Amino acid sequence: MPDYNHPKDLIKAAKDFPDIDFLVYHSGLKTTSTVDEVFAKTGEIPWTTEFCRMKQAQSGIKNIYMELGSTFAQLVTTYPAVCAHLLGQIIDAFGVDHVLWGTDSIWYGTPQWQIEAFRRFQIPDQLIERHRYQPLTRQVKERIFGLNAALVFGVDAKVQRNELPQDVLGKLRMSYLEEGPEPSCKAYGWVVG
Repeated sequence: MPDYNHPKDLIKAAKDFPDIDFLVYHSGLKTTSTVDEVFAKTGEIPWTTEFCRMKQAQSGIKNIYMELGSTFAQLVTTYPAVCAHLLGQIIDAFGVDHVLWGTDSIWYGTPQWQIEAFRRFQIPDQLIERHRYQPLTRQVKERIFGLNAALVFGVDAKVQRNELPQDVLGKLRMSYLEEGPEPSCKAYGWVVG
């Protein structure tokens, strides 16, 4: 029942509970299966465009975050123009500080290809000029990649970034780093000659 999945209820919930942060998975996208057909006819991205308009009408709401999830992965590979519009719309409606990186890598395996795609992805200049979208600068991408989520989850990115865990793996890593770039040439286990 699609109505139970539409993000429209989040506007009221966010107003009723301003101390709770709401993370909208997949940026509220209904589906990618017909997104190109709908976009070609209407210029809208099913559910996401509507939700962005609803948020813009309620500018005081600051506790809704748009998470990219598999939406970016699916759109960047099949409908890059729609992907550019989606990113432009959610950044415009919610603010660059309210867009979160996500990959759904449980379905896609390693997210490295998505990370590389997002690093290289740009909203075309003609779309920026026509729709007044914000360009995807390095700083914008850094926020989306993790700095925004760090704020949501109360992580001081500067403090945590260089901290090494004190578990066994962390101690092994520290030992490795202390030995330097040259291999130790130590042999462990069975050696067959």
